Amino acid sequence: MPVEFYNPPKTILASGTKKGVELGGDKSILSIDSRHNFYTEGPIFTELSWAEFYQEEGIEDQIDTFTTTEFKSVRDDPEALVKTIVNSLNNIINNKRLFYGIVDFEVDAFMNQNCVIPGLKLDLNIINKLLEAHKKSRDQDLFPKIIIDKGGMKKINVEFQGTKKRNLQIPGSKLEDISDLLRRAKGFATGIVCTSRGAANLYIMSDNIVFKEDELSELYIDQENIMIIEMGIQRKLLFPISWFRIDLGIKSLETLEIWDEIRENPILNKTIDEYDNYISSLIYKKYKSVASREIGVDLEDDFYSMTPQERDKALKDMAEAIKFLTKKYRE
Repeated sequence: MPVEFYNPPKTILASGTKKGVELGGDKSILSIDSRHNFYTEGPIFTELSWAEFYQEEGIEDQIDTFTTTEFKSVRDDPEALVKTIVNSLNNIINNKRLFYGIVDFEVDAFMNQNCVIPGLKLDLNIINKLLEAHKKSRDQDLFPKIIIDKGGMKKINVEFQGTKKRNLQIPGSKLEDISDLLRRAKGFATGIVCTSRGAANLYIMSDNIVFKEDELSELYIDQENIMIIEMGIQRKLLFPISWFRIDLGIKSLETLEIWDEIRENPILNKTIDEYDNYISSLIYKKYKSVASREIGVDLEDDFYSMTPQERDKALKDMAEAIKFLTKKYRE
């Protein structure tokens, strides 16, 4: 089921013509709301260029010149990066959303023989098929226009595809349900963005996402998704645009290139603690009624006087208790 993606980066909408193609990359902080809609909170890196092809016959698919059309970056600037993270977390709290993760989109028109997204390896013949499909889409002007602009608010529809799409399509009908899973999430997913009539489809090729500390997961290649993409391309229903990688959960901050330089920043740590309190209070609401009823006391005052580590353990204990009680009830 498609969800809405507000203020999407331009790289997810990159296209081209016979004359040239858009190339570049984007790394951003992403949030999610209770309806599973996404929001770009803080751009960390954005670079977009127009690559002009040679006009001479025989080399018309080779790049002649590059023109940078957009460039912004805080990824190598500790002070600016901290400010971006802090502002993003504060905005997430104020708007009652959740920190979903850090998302990368890389647009190379599939001209590289290797995947440009870390953590994803595909056979060369698959990349060549994507390259040919992208070229055909450029030459025949087939890229769908999926951007929606309502009163200056830009959005697109997005949908995850793949055998393990539930790892990114976090289940839950309430914010506290989603937050309970996201707070424990770690790992990343990689894949290919293909547009269709009305939506951007994120085809998950591989992931190692887990939701438990002791859970292990190995990377894989979703062969079924590859077949679906190939069939969609043949029928002119899917149009490959870019690569993507999503590092899930608040732990995704640790994947930032200069994380070791900023991790002890007092302003950053204070804001992360405030976000942790915000998340803990959401999750506590989920368990409060059951825990209070079974134990016979209101634990709220005790809960908020705990350290973050103690709260985390308390929430785990509550979750296990509810699972046990639910099982006993069903018996």
